[in-house]
Amino acid sequence: MVQITNTPASPAPTRSVPTSADVARLAGVSRATVSYVLNNAGAVRISEPTRRRVREAAKELGYVPHAAARSLRAGHSRTVLMPAPAFPVGPLYSRFINDLQASLARLDYTVVQYGTVGLHDDEAARAWAELRPVAVLVPGSGLGPRGVEVLKRSGARAVVTLGPEPVEGAHALLLDHDVVGHSAGAHLFDRGRRRIGVVVPGEPGLEAFSAPRLAGVRAALRGTGATVTELPLALDEADAARLADRWRELGLDAVFTYNDEYAMLLMRALQDEGVRIPEETAVVGADDLMLGRLLRPRLSTVHLELPAGRELAELVDRAVRDPAAAPEAHKVLGASVIRRESS
Repeated sequence: MVQITNTPASPAPTRSVPTSADVARLAGVSRATVSYVLNNAGAVRISEPTRRRVREAAKELGYVPHAAARSLRAGHSRTVLMPAPAFPVGPLYSRFINDLQASLARLDYTVVQYGTVGLHDDEAARAWAELRPVAVLVPGSGLGPRGVEVLKRSGARAVVTLGPEPVEGAHALLLDHDVVGHSAGAHLFDRGRRRIGVVVPGEPGLEAFSAPRLAGVRAALRGTGATVTELPLALDEADAARLADRWRELGLDAVFTYNDEYAMLLMRALQDEGVRIPEETAVVGADDLMLGRLLRPRLSTVHLELPAGRELAELVDRAVRDPAAAPEAHKVLGASVIRRESS
């Protein structure tokens, strides 16, 4: 009889984690040189062949610098925290954020996006502070002065808000959405329209942007005798159909919508009701989406001009280098109407 004995398998050999000393030996340089090269230290002059040799050695060994150790040496991290917006974002904002992230990466910062579902105001600031970022870029208007103080006490050297109002203690990129509505209102008035509707989103979270746009239209038409009618609308075909069904009762001869998506939704519903565009009703959206150019009639829109990501990245870098500097505030949102067939 053959007896079979099960013997435990030998554990797989573990590979040691490569260190900067290993990279230095393979590249034939000092550990300090490895640190300078892999941490992109611009203050130290190192020849390009040496830099290439160090990078190739690090790649061959699979060596990655330890972010926590680097933070200890520098006295702060290189992490820039970007809380995810609590509002729906479109292609324009997404392109801006991607450009910003690439610009920060070129300055040797690591960008981390943080989900904020269920967190608000100072509670959110405390959650962000736990990660000890060197800088925090906050979209929208959910951060107050107390939250800024919490972040700074935890080691954040720069707090930058992107919203309609500045926050005490933080640098501010002011997105003045009044100019978007003002541009649209002035354009429609110049085209001879006098009874203008303004679509505001029915979805929550967009009031910080839609309210200033509505106010901008009102400001553009103040004293002209033209009327402005606020039109709540959900981004939903059935809701658009209900609004279109009573359109002629409203007596409007033009409409400015929160963005191009709402414009396309409403324009289709109006056309289904037999409303002629632009003969009976002129339509203007915002954001200048490609799809708007494919409609018939082609959609007039407000083109938004956001700052280059490089400009904001440089602001963050200045603030990190000089955290005691007075907060800067910059108006960064420009707007111009692109007239097409719908107006």
